[in-house]
Amino acid sequence: MEIRNIAIIAHVDHGKTTLVDELLKQSGTYRENQATTERAMDSNDLERERGITILAKATSVEWRGMRINIVDTPGHADFGGEVERILSMVDGVVLLVDAAEGPMPQTKFVTSKALALGLRPIVVLNKVDKHDAEPDRALNEVFDLFVSLEADDDQLDFPHLYASGRSGWCDATLDGPREDLEALFDLVVKHVPAPKQIAARGEPFRMLATTLGADPFIGRILTGRVESGTLKAGESVKALSRDGKLIENFRATKILAFRGLGQQTIDVAEAGDIVSIAGMTKATVADSIVATSVTEALPAQPIDPPTITVTFGINDSPLAGRDGKKVQSRVIRDRLMKEAESNVAIKISDTASGDAFEVAGRGELQMGVLIENMRREGFELSISRPQVLFREIDGVRCEPIEEVTIDLDDEYSGTVIEKITGVRKGEMTEMKQNGGKTRIIANVPSRGLIGYHGEFLTDTRGTGVMNRVFHDWSPHKGPIPGRRAGVLISMENGTSVSFALWKLEDRGRFFIGAQEAVYQGMIIGEHSRDNDLEVNPLKGKQLTNVRASGTDEAVRLTTPITLTLEQAIAYIDDDELVEVTPNAIRLRKRHLDPHERKRASRSA
Repeated sequence: MEIRNIAIIAHVDHGKTTLVDELLKQSGTYRENQATTERAMDSNDLERERGITILAKATSVEWRGMRINIVDTPGHADFGGEVERILSMVDGVVLLVDAAEGPMPQTKFVTSKALALGLRPIVVLNKVDKHDAEPDRALNEVFDLFVSLEADDDQLDFPHLYASGRSGWCDATLDGPREDLEALFDLVVKHVPAPKQIAARGEPFRMLATTLGADPFIGRILTGRVESGTLKAGESVKALSRDGKLIENFRATKILAFRGLGQQTIDVAEAGDIVSIAGMTKATVADSIVATSVTEALPAQPIDPPTITVTFGINDSPLAGRDGKKVQSRVIRDRLMKEAESNVAIKISDTASGDAFEVAGRGELQMGVLIENMRREGFELSISRPQVLFREIDGVRCEPIEEVTIDLDDEYSGTVIEKITGVRKGEMTEMKQNGGKTRIIANVPSRGLIGYHGEFLTDTRGTGVMNRVFHDWSPHKGPIPGRRAGVLISMENGTSVSFALWKLEDRGRFFIGAQEAVYQGMIIGEHSRDNDLEVNPLKGKQLTNVRASGTDEAVRLTTPITLTLEQAIAYIDDDELVEVTPNAIRLRKRHLDPHERKRASRSA
């Protein structure tokens, strides 16, 4: 059977996963009466809740005697470590662009990686049935994007289709029959070349591992494309690192291939196909799995460096161990090491104290997803404020700069430009206005963007959209002011009392309500001034045995602010931590004792 390997790339929310759903339905992967889920490829709970793809996943469909392996890739730059490796195992890409929004920053990020590998994209203008769709403008913007990314003549001569993924149709012209996705299937078969590896089936077996998974029954599984030769189940192979050193010899106990949404056991893996192999104990992503006679490793894509670091520590607050069962530093370390194994964009290092670990990664979203997964698994953690990683380049201290694309209503543009260029040391590179909307493109230091998203949503009344992608390293831009307001700190251990909170309401806004557990050093609210203030949330009303009508005051509390995990991590200062447990997110001072806090601030 002939094979085609394609990846579907797009900016987050442009409809990749929905389109894959329709491809699966129309190729006959599902039975007529089979119960199906929406966005079948987003299999993990967090992906379903957030409506984003975090992990790249593969599937395969059959179309007129041809097997098409399809890889659904993440759109967020934070998960770019996945994208770069995935693209190295396909022969073509389908670039999906929203006909209303046009190409977005992550479209640019993923497309630049695809063009650099020499892939010739098929452009699909999706959501053309939206009321504000402008497919012709979007198509021109895609062409301009390809030119700016230095695409060659073959790549610039790209075929394009018009589609509505949700309605399940794709046509070569805007006024086509709008019935099914046949035009897309046919174009993939015609435009995407067959894997050139097929010609190398007589050579020794070679495969580059691109993703790592685990199965409760068969253990670790490495997935990748077979570059040459064939492998039968049970044969002995070896794993080589990127520099050609032997990692281990092992027997391929099982070979799995993607068939529809599931994986099926097959007897022989052939060059050109995308398969998973089980049986190894040490081999990991970017290693080469080769026949015992082979001595050279396959070239692997270098991974973009991490840009931020967060400290994961044990939870040592007075409320530790009430919610989660996994609280010891050794258990946390094992879990982080397991994460670093499958996610090559993350680096873990131990700290001097031994009960905390430095985790370096691509961005706040990636860190937020890791912490959220861990708290759902029963871990308790204390998390520090994200710090930006600096680099020495030619003796100059440089920091990461991100390209930020902002879409907002005209009336809010002044405030946002002032915040980005004035306060956060960014440089505006482009500004376009179109029918009441403004698009601003600026290069801003990563430091200035930590914690800015919440403020940005407030400034644009929740209507603005901000997208960011790593741009370059640049000399240090000088100090950037942090949070302006101080915090309200509890001075007692116990349970908060509504009367006490009511009396303190003129001091600021609260993060907690009545009848919540608090402890000394816990942050319970934001002060209305710029200094920190210690308050007592446990102080009840002094009762006497004298009763008089009309003197009892009715206590009505303002609704407390509930911070999400990402908001909490972005909100805290350097001397504060976020306490994360399966049931709660609390803010606290690093030093709970007020005398220790004074000592620490003096020494700082």
